[in-house]
Amino acid sequence: MNKEGSFKPIIIVMILSLLIVYLWNKVPAIGNAAHAILDPSVGVLLDWNVTWGMVIIVFIISLIMSLFQKYATDQETLKELKKEQKLLSEEMKKYKEEPAKLMELQKKQFEFIPKTMQLTMRPMMYTGVPIILFFRWFHDYFSLIPDFRFFGFLSWIWFYLITTIIFSSILRKVLKVA
Repeated sequence: MNKEGSFKPIIIVMILSLLIVYLWNKVPAIGNAAHAILDPSVGVLLDWNVTWGMVIIVFIISLIMSLFQKYATDQETLKELKKEQKLLSEEMKKYKEEPAKLMELQKKQFEFIPKTMQLTMRPMMYTGVPIILFFRWFHDYFSLIPDFRFFGFLSWIWFYLITTIIFSSILRKVLKVA
């Protein structure tokens, strides 16, 4: 499997994801198919206990995303790029008082951005559409529970984002994802 990455498939997945969101209510087959799959599986967890069910679901999603990040990217190249970026950052600290040298180093640093993005965005080709389907399904599920808030103040989206950040950080360290 080529782990280099390209922006074309990512753009296609983004467009497809936007189409799913746009057509969710206009083409009933999309929402109905998602509900047919997610209601008896993920919905059962949320029906059992909304908070713990959501924690379990977010953990599983974070685990799958971390595994894709690890195995669908070139980890060695990413580690090398991060190492070079760190060295460049340290060198930039030395030249804080020299604007010309600092600009030169910043240009070098900007050269890393497209390479890093190409490598790290590759898993999105596999996970983008399922994540969008989950988000739309979550929206439908939680809209049926009037004024529900996790811990009394967090909407489902904020709960999802915060727990994803926590689980992803832990899983990336445990799985040694670059």
